[in-house]
Amino acid sequence: MSNKSFEQVCLDIYKSISPKAFKAIVPVIDWARKMQNKAPIPLKEKMAEITFPKFDKKIIMIHGVSVGEVLSLEKLIKRIKEEFKEYGIVITTGTQTGQELAKKKYGEIADFITYFPIDIYECTKRFLNKINPSIILIAETELWPNFARCAKEKNIPLYIINGRISDDSYPAYLKIKKFFKPVLSCFEGIYCQSEIDKNRFLELGGRYDKTEVMKNLKFEIDKILVEQDLIIKDNSSKIFIAGSTHSGEDEIILRVYRKLKKKIKNLKLIIAPRHLTRIEQVKYCIEQYNFSYGLRTLKNDLIKNDIIILDTLGELSKFYAIADIAFIGGSFNKTGGHNPLEATIYSKPTISGPSIKNFKDIYSILTHEGASFVSNCEEEFFNIACMLLSDEVFYKKISNNCKNCFENQQGALDFLIGKLKEKLN
Repeated sequence: MSNKSFEQVCLDIYKSISPKAFKAIVPVIDWARKMQNKAPIPLKEKMAEITFPKFDKKIIMIHGVSVGEVLSLEKLIKRIKEEFKEYGIVITTGTQTGQELAKKKYGEIADFITYFPIDIYECTKRFLNKINPSIILIAETELWPNFARCAKEKNIPLYIINGRISDDSYPAYLKIKKFFKPVLSCFEGIYCQSEIDKNRFLELGGRYDKTEVMKNLKFEIDKILVEQDLIIKDNSSKIFIAGSTHSGEDEIILRVYRKLKKKIKNLKLIIAPRHLTRIEQVKYCIEQYNFSYGLRTLKNDLIKNDIIILDTLGELSKFYAIADIAFIGGSFNKTGGHNPLEATIYSKPTISGPSIKNFKDIYSILTHEGASFVSNCEEEFFNIACMLLSDEVFYKKISNNCKNCFENQQGALDFLIGKLKEKLN
């Protein structure tokens, strides 16, 4: 009779059925991607069947599944490059958008960028044999049983960093927590964003001596030095900025601005479209509302104009710094939102629409701390903006919440670098 525990038997069953399950589901995923005009799954790369480079250094492997995780890893990757010069860096992602972003941001930093292997035992084993990392850092919540098992068999230290388990996924994890206990036992460290996340990992089977709070890497961003003469305005004016807007949002912003301006006469607006190819479209929209406007590139100012269109690249953060409140675009369509922290770091209250899936965890923190607002409709957007711009006491309270939230969440980068030095040195 086998001495294996029930949990180990479950993992063995998973190991045996995962190839069959994958074979059955791939055609369905490929069909869905085809319907969405997306490229087919890069199977050979995800199965580690492509040619990998030969590394002449020891390797630190860092995994971020998609766009949000890849962005959050920026400071860590750059710091590792500086602090551990004797090591190479391999970055993996799980999605196509994550892969494209990783190559764009880290193409000159990383030694190799590829897809995380499909969680079939032979694929993960082949992948780890080719990469042979000295340590593996997995961002947030990527609990792949076969991968974790292979890493442990090869004695590769495996860590969860910036770990989180969302309110939505936690009940599902609890139902099969016996299955995840042996998976979590493969991790040498589980470093979480908060005490809530730490307690959830412990409840699922994480070891008490290996599970700690590290705070949140996504808050490890810096303020940009702002020139005083960025844009000329009357000292009594207030500035409402709409950052990273997408098609369909300009009309919402302009309607809200029109209503706000009836109550707050000195209110000025800056619109920063996400894509500069939309400048003419934004101009046309503004003209329909009979507002005066100018362009940043022409050095137009807010004294003579109601609105300035930010038609330059790389300046959005500077304008968040001089604004009073910010709308974060991509949130009143299906884009999934953009990063509100670029404004929050300057203690500026932010408002978004309901589509915030790309930064759901960040919004969860900010809204819980009273530092940001998610509006479900245009009317709610207007009401929140009006209260922030007209009630000075309320505005100061939210602004202080932004400042306190940022201070409470920072420290994650130094924590991780310290842990890496302990392990690798």
